[in-house]
Amino acid sequence: MLDRPVSIGPARLSGDLVVAEGAIAVIVFAHGSGSRRFSPRNRYVAGVLQRAGFGTLLLDLLTAAEEQAEAMRFDIGLLTRRLIDATDWLRSEAATQDLAVGYFGASTGAAAALAAAVERASVVGAVVSRGGRPDLAESLSAVRAPTLLIVGGEDGPVIQLNELAFHALSCEKRMEIVPGATHLFEEEGALKRVSELARDWFRDHLSVPPHHVAS
Repeated sequence: MLDRPVSIGPARLSGDLVVAEGAIAVIVFAHGSGSRRFSPRNRYVAGVLQRAGFGTLLLDLLTAAEEQAEAMRFDIGLLTRRLIDATDWLRSEAATQDLAVGYFGASTGAAAALAAAVERASVVGAVVSRGGRPDLAESLSAVRAPTLLIVGGEDGPVIQLNELAFHALSCEKRMEIVPGATHLFEEEGALKRVSELARDWFRDHLSVPPHHVAS
């Protein structure tokens, strides 16, 4: 079991990497605006994925100082570049270089995940968005990674935005609405359902790294 803090890219982004021996793949968490790697929601999902055999990288896409500037939280281009840096770092590390990579994005992190999946299409095998803003990503039609959009049934405006993104995607895709859940999935059983959906999506699509799949 590898479980350690990491520092990634030119900005020295802080992250927590957990990879068990025999891991299926590694899932990179792209947090939303105002959220960091200590988010209890994403740590809950990460725990479910770890128990299912996945490695996880919980990463701050912004430094503590950058988090204070609201404009930077919505700079999708910057968040995307940071996520690409993290992906390239995983490919350079001995413990993770042969593992398939998936992205779990929340809020604005979902847009960054989809944009980075376009840039690293040979590496990223699946994307899951939780209550995200995939509509903020450019070139949605260029995404090739199978994509799952999860939205709370009581999160009306975000449902509409996800529907717009869903129709723009040309990849294998699915949209799941969790009944009774609001934006943060704080209702009883809601986050458990999110975790199960994400786990099953990654299991179905990340057993083999994309660049190892025979054509």
